[in-house]
Amino acid sequence: AGRAALACAGLTGADIDFLILATTSPDYQIPSTASQVQDELGIGGGACDLNAACSGFVYGLVQAHGLIAMGHSRVLLIGAETLSGLTDQEDRNTAILFGDGAGAVVIEASERDQLLAFDLGSDGSARPLLDAPIGGHIRMNGREVFRRAVTVMVDSARTSLADAGITSEDLALVVPHQANIRIIEAACSRLDIDIARVSIVLDRTGNTSSASIPLALVEAIEDGRLAADDLVLLVGFGAGMSWASAVLRWTGRDPKGTS
Repeated sequence: AGRAALACAGLTGADIDFLILATTSPDYQIPSTASQVQDELGIGGGACDLNAACSGFVYGLVQAHGLIAMGHSRVLLIGAETLSGLTDQEDRNTAILFGDGAGAVVIEASERDQLLAFDLGSDGSARPLLDAPIGGHIRMNGREVFRRAVTVMVDSARTSLADAGITSEDLALVVPHQANIRIIEAACSRLDIDIARVSIVLDRTGNTSSASIPLALVEAIEDGRLAADDLVLLVGFGAGMSWASAVLRWTGRDPKGTS
C-alpha cells in the first residue's frame, strides 16, 4: 500500500519526512512494524506504529496534521492489518467479521488548512468489550459494542461538524469505519445522512480495523465521488473503546497519493 501511494504521488521514500503506521496487528512487539516498512520504502525520516484500534487511521491523520504544522512537508500514513492472525476461526461471533487489508495516503503541506475539525476520544472502562490478549484471539461482546459504537460515532461526528461550522447536509461524502452495516446505517440515520453519500466496502473487505477507512476512501476517489472543495467526514470507533472523527475539505487535486 505504501509503495502504491508513493507511486501515485510521483514520490519516492526519500521525499517522505515521517511514516505513521496505524495497526493493531504488528509483526513484532519490538521493534515497530513501521521501522520495517520505513526500511523497505527507503524513508529516511521518523517512523512509528500507532494503535488506536479501528480509530487508528483518523488518529494518525491528526498526528500527521500536527507534524506538518510543525514543519514537515510530507507524511506517509498507512493503515494495515492482518486480523486473520488474531481471529479464532472456530468462534462464529468473530471469524466471519474480520479481514486483512491495507490502505495508504500521502499527506502534504498546503497553503490553506484542509483539516477543518476533528474529535478524538477513548473510554478505557469499556476495554473488556473488545480485546485480544497477547498470544490470544479477538474477544468481543457484540451486542454492547453495537450499542456503544452507534452512540460514540454519532456524538463524535456531531462534535466535528459543529467545530467545523457545518451541518450533515453540507457533506459530500461520509467515510465510516467498516465494522457492521447496521452500525453504519443506524449512525447515518441519527445524523440525517442519506446512505447514498456513504462509502461502503464492508461487503468485500470485512472489518479491516485501521485499514477500513483508507480502503473506503480510496474506492470513493477511484469512483469519482469527490470534487474540489467537497466536504468529507471520516468517522470511526474501535476497541478501547476509542472513537475518532474528522472533517476534511477535499483539495480537488488529481487523486494521487492513495492506494
